[in-house]
Amino acid sequence: MAKKKVVLNFPQETITQPITYKLVKDYDLVINILRAQIREEETGTMVLELEGSRENIEKGLKFLKSQKVKVQEAGKDIELIEELCIDCGACTAVCPTEALKIGDPEWKLEFNREDCILCELCVKSCPTQIISVSL
Repeated sequence: MAKKKVVLNFPQETITQPITYKLVKDYDLVINILRAQIREEETGTMVLELEGSRENIEKGLKFLKSQKVKVQEAGKDIELIEELCIDCGACTAVCPTEALKIGDPEWKLEFNREDCILCELCVKSCPTQIISVSL
């Protein structure tokens, strides 16, 4: 059995579709939803761990792409070197789940790991490059 962790970004038209059900039923995959954020009638992002044969995982990913779901391989976790952070807020501007935000009253960066969906947008936005993905 193979495992693969992916980040899925669902367009508005696929939010109400039983896509994860099809991964289980049609491709014999075991799915573990690690994190998810669905905005009804808007978009959705989900971090999944897929388990099954390599062939079925690839077929399942091909199916997702055919449904206009954006598929990215997920890193294991976001690493943040807090003592080097300058609290500029650049990462907060791109964080779709608000896992990164500037907190009152000290105006310091706060990272809520539970809300992070591993989209990695913060990594690219950090001017000091103190945010990375651990693999």
